[in-house]
Amino acid sequence: MSRTSVSDADPAPDFATKPTLRGRRVTLRPLTGEDTDAMARILSDPQVRLLTGSVETTAQAHQPQPVDDTLVQWYSSRPDQSDRLDLAIEDEAGTLVGEVVLNEFDPQELTCNLRVLIGPAGRDRGLGTEAVALMTTYGIRDLGLTRITLEVLDTNPRGRRVYEKVGYRVTGHREQAAVLDGQDIGALDMAVDADTWPGFTP
Repeated sequence: MSRTSVSDADPAPDFATKPTLRGRRVTLRPLTGEDTDAMARILSDPQVRLLTGSVETTAQAHQPQPVDDTLVQWYSSRPDQSDRLDLAIEDEAGTLVGEVVLNEFDPQELTCNLRVLIGPAGRDRGLGTEAVALMTTYGIRDLGLTRITLEVLDTNPRGRRVYEKVGYRVTGHREQAAVLDGQDIGALDMAVDADTWPGFTP
């Protein structure tokens, strides 16, 4: 029977524990304040900005991410979060190439949202696929989540292929998920469910 909500017998997901997850090509480890400079360089990449919908104009996409107090505080506080999980993505050489996050935790339904971003040094190497698979597996098997959802913009077909490879399926479409240069950009909603997800085999 499908478990759709938390009961008194269900253990609460442990987001306070920040794991290190090792795959064949990537290692996911806790993000800390020491990662701020490297993450600022990744967040300054125009493709990262455009594909995550974090800017509204092409000009903004080419503006560097400042390393200010807000950014330092953000990454410094990641280990202290008890309702979300922020992990750095490292390649085989130990280079930080991106981040993968479980957030928007719903304690009643035991669901989370997943988001991932990969900088230029980590692209076209299968690292994003493995990072998503590791985090999805951890979310379902270790945290006990019943569903993990995500959003992928229509302008990011490569991202959609990654998610489909891991086992995410389209659950809906929104026509106005983001705006770029005055034009609406749609997005697909995708999800995996714990009771039907077959797992991921690379």
